Amino acid sequence: MKLYQIKTKQKLPISVDKAWEFLSNPKNLKEITPKHMNFRILSGADRSIFAGQIIQYKVTPMLGISTKWVTEITHVKDKEYFVDEQRFGPYALWHHKHFIKKIDGGVEMEDVIDYKIPFGIIGQIAHPIIVKNKLKQIFKYRENKLKELFGEI
Repeated sequence: MKLYQIKTKQKLPISVDKAWEFLSNPKNLKEITPKHMNFRILSGADRSIFAGQIIQYKVTPMLGISTKWVTEITHVKDKEYFVDEQRFGPYALWHHKHFIKKIDGGVEMEDVIDYKIPFGIIGQIAHPIIVKNKLKQIFKYRENKLKELFGEI
């Protein structure tokens, strides 16, 4: 099974404190997820992130098919980074690192996502045609929404 990776970086004209306050609140994930995905948090978002936190979502990633997605926050370093890992959901593996770094004029946010597609060779064939493009669209939406909320450098 092939391991894929997506990396994104974005600069925002806000403080580390403000970036962390927004990103570490699981309820804000809905705001930066495309509306057509019908993202709903089912449980676990009643406080800011902490290591060991389990968050359960319902999402419609594609073709109108709704699925549950359960993630665990596995690592947190206050105002620097956190990691979420899928425990149940559409991927064979999902490991998402979120970094925040102070820069001149604001912060740089970096995401590194390592993931595997299920369904063996069929999944590998579907990846460049469907999955990779869908993930790029989702992260582009997120980038645009964060610019709309906070501006850009």
